[in-house]
Amino acid sequence: MSVDVIEVRKPGQATSLRAVWPAILGLSVVFLVEMLDNSVLNVALPTITRDLHASAADLQWITSGYSLLFGGLMIAFGSIADRYGTRRVMLIGLGLFALASLAVLAVRTPGQLVAVRAVIGVTAAMTAPGTMALCFRLFDQENLLMRATGLISSVGLVGLAVGPTVGGLVIQVLPWQALLLLNVPIAALAIACIRFGVPADDPMHRNRSPLDLPGALLGTATIILALWTATLAVEEGWGHAKPWLAGAGAVLSALGFVIRERSTAHPMFDFALLKRPSVSASLAYQAAIGLGLAVLTFSVSLQLQLVWGWSPAQAALGNLPQIVTMLAVGPFVEKFVEKIGARLAGPVGAAAVIAGLLIYGLLGRQHYAWIAAALVLTAAGMRVVMIIAAVTVMRGLPEDQTSIGAALNDTSQEVASSVGMAVTGTIVAAALVGPLTDVGTRAAATHSFENAITVATLTLTAVCAALVLWAIRRSRKG
Repeated sequence: MSVDVIEVRKPGQATSLRAVWPAILGLSVVFLVEMLDNSVLNVALPTITRDLHASAADLQWITSGYSLLFGGLMIAFGSIADRYGTRRVMLIGLGLFALASLAVLAVRTPGQLVAVRAVIGVTAAMTAPGTMALCFRLFDQENLLMRATGLISSVGLVGLAVGPTVGGLVIQVLPWQALLLLNVPIAALAIACIRFGVPADDPMHRNRSPLDLPGALLGTATIILALWTATLAVEEGWGHAKPWLAGAGAVLSALGFVIRERSTAHPMFDFALLKRPSVSASLAYQAAIGLGLAVLTFSVSLQLQLVWGWSPAQAALGNLPQIVTMLAVGPFVEKFVEKIGARLAGPVGAAAVIAGLLIYGLLGRQHYAWIAAALVLTAAGMRVVMIIAAVTVMRGLPEDQTSIGAALNDTSQEVASSVGMAVTGTIVAAALVGPLTDVGTRAAATHSFENAITVATLTLTAVCAALVLWAIRRSRKG
């Protein structure tokens, strides 16, 4: 990855984070909400089941409905923001997000809660692309961009780490609806900080081409169907028709999207931009990170609980080295990049991720110390790569396409993570003869599960390594 881009500083851009602290606070809060929203509510699912008489299918849609729309609509809203104003779209999105969260007070049935969660997912997708795009509006110095990116993402990681705990404490004293009502004051704080801390949209820097609505619809359908395919593959397996039908729909939508974007005079996204080495290499790095996160997220907690008999609380503590390392490494990424250079820092970070995955795949079943070492290595490498890749992909795009660039950055990792989860789940399902609950109670089932995790981890590690090698070669052309 290369960030060797020379730009003239624009009037009003800050020379320190302290100078624009309201804006940094607002953007951090937006990212915090994105990270918190699903994890906090998951703790309340048993309570919701009793209160609304929800079925297992209802619970699935309450969680996945949000995720599918959030992930699927980011690119479309990124394109809209580039045309109508990133700050404007984010402020509108935050206002609607607060209203949608407030609507939980009217929920009386599972279907109503699914609808509320879906609207929250749509409004969250409106705000997500603007987080990085508006951050880049504040600074032009690479060190400040990395520092700001690290700080904003650190706030989100704190939310991810403490979200389930906070949610559990809240529902001990308040109704479960309070978990969504918390979004209202948080959104209000973000609106105030961004309204007064981020410069208004400059019409001269907007994308002036018409919005490609058919392209936006096809692109959204492609991502939603791809994410839904991965979800169905894990939950129902490839022996059912649903994953195949969803996958076929994703392929057809993708073909339609490519044909549309290559034939229209005003495409939603110019595919020629992917030919830029810095852009394509950074997206490949993000996809590799998504695969690595997927296999660890799926495997570690299951191994600790099913194979070793740890309680859910103990398993949560067992995963803490990953979050703690990401938080600890964040403030030092800027100095690390400054010392060895961005071209070398990216591959070094990626090498740490691959080494951690190999340790987990080959030695993770032996002792928790190996799992902890794998979590620390992968977390440190991911932190470095994610920050550098985010800065690089944004730097490689024209100013009037920064919002869709931020959306591409996030979506590439999210789609790769879903694919990784599907691959891991498929390999595990194929290896087990009985149900997953047999793991830990029958030696044969336990052995099959451990072997499947090893195969899945090494398979995804190989794909991750291939993506990294391609990204390294690609970035050298920049």
